Amino acid sequence: MSALFDPGLLARAEALIRLCTTKGLKITTAESCTGGLITALLTEIPGSSAVVDRGFMTYSNEAKAEMIGVPVSLIDTHGAVSAPVARAMASGALQHSKADLSVAVTGIAGPGGGSPEKPVGLVQFARARRGAEPELFEKRFDDKGRASIRCAALEFALTLLEEAVAS
Repeated sequence: MSALFDPGLLARAEALIRLCTTKGLKITTAESCTGGLITALLTEIPGSSAVVDRGFMTYSNEAKAEMIGVPVSLIDTHGAVSAPVARAMASGALQHSKADLSVAVTGIAGPGGGSPEKPVGLVQFARARRGAEPELFEKRFDDKGRASIRCAALEFALTLLEEAVAS
């Protein structure tokens, strides 16, 4: 079997794992539309167990609430694909782990589920450091299919982690 991921992504993940190891940082993820791809990419790297504390694959609203404490009222008010929910996911992942840094992703990968306000390709991200307020990011990826949106979200989440660790 060949590698699960593109060699370029693997090289970036390897550099991130190496830098986190050097700095003594641990990472956790809270993933919805990426379905665990971020954690899968990071754990493809030998030695990642020193860095990846855990990954929360919170695809359903119930999982978001039960696993990482996202308030159901927040989901009901803003929708699962929203900046407030992404923020709560990033904070919740840190609260339910021993990590120093989290990244959260929730979005609409399609082909259905979009609306004029929240089209297919809309993805909300949050990045958090223990002891600090989460940072929010919104991306609107072109609707070139479900796999394309999920891979674009994976790449952007990796960029968010790289930036956080480099600073």
